[in-house]
Amino acid sequence: MAWSIAEVARESGVTSRTLRHYDAIGLLSPAWTSSSGRRYYGQDELYRLQRILLLRELGLGLEAIADVLERQNASSTIAVLVKHRNWLVEEQGRLGRLVQTVDSTIDSLRNGGEMEPKKVFAGFEKNPYEAEARQRWGDDVIDASHRRMQGWSDDDAEKARTGYGKVHAGLAPLLAEGVEVTDPRVQELVQLHYDVTCLFWTPTKEAYEGLGQMYVDDERFRASIGGGDDSLVEYLRDAMHVYAAANLK
Repeated sequence: MAWSIAEVARESGVTSRTLRHYDAIGLLSPAWTSSSGRRYYGQDELYRLQRILLLRELGLGLEAIADVLERQNASSTIAVLVKHRNWLVEEQGRLGRLVQTVDSTIDSLRNGGEMEPKKVFAGFEKNPYEAEARQRWGDDVIDASHRRMQGWSDDDAEKARTGYGKVHAGLAPLLAEGVEVTDPRVQELVQLHYDVTCLFWTPTKEAYEGLGQMYVDDERFRASIGGGDDSLVEYLRDAMHVYAAANLK
């Protein structure tokens, strides 16, 4: 089976121009090219394009994606896909709960009924660390963070919601490949981590290093970041220390 570049573009949402660019840079070559110059893609190429799109969702640039694909074997590819699938399933569940809440609100407004607070806010994410954070850093710091959040654009809100997850998922394959924390691909992800953090507060060098160490020391953060893989949490901490030393005061 083979599909033309137009068919692949239509089904994947990737433009023909982008597919030709991927071919030009050696990221995704067609299975074969006809005598008239038309590109055709087979099953293996479709799977490779899916992996490219998944890695792009995780925030990796094309150069980093090319390197990951070159190094990945079948088992590590499956591991990356499983991790990303789990994240997608979690998002699907969360959005499904929000849809139910909005539907219930619409029904209540139409019928003139009332909703208990528990039902009004069902599905909305709650910060389990806020009370502890207020005790540790004080109300002024947390209130200032909330004021920042009120000024977020839609892009800021989306980055805050998904940014950390993209960092963790993007670091996992790099750790599996033995990439050093000083590598530009790792530091590119840490830059995203720092940008997301700055949506809430602006850490100094010492504070950012302390945040990374807290991830390792606190079992709750270890579980949420590493999902049982403590080496990933330590990898993030070490990468944050490198970033802080190079960029923060």
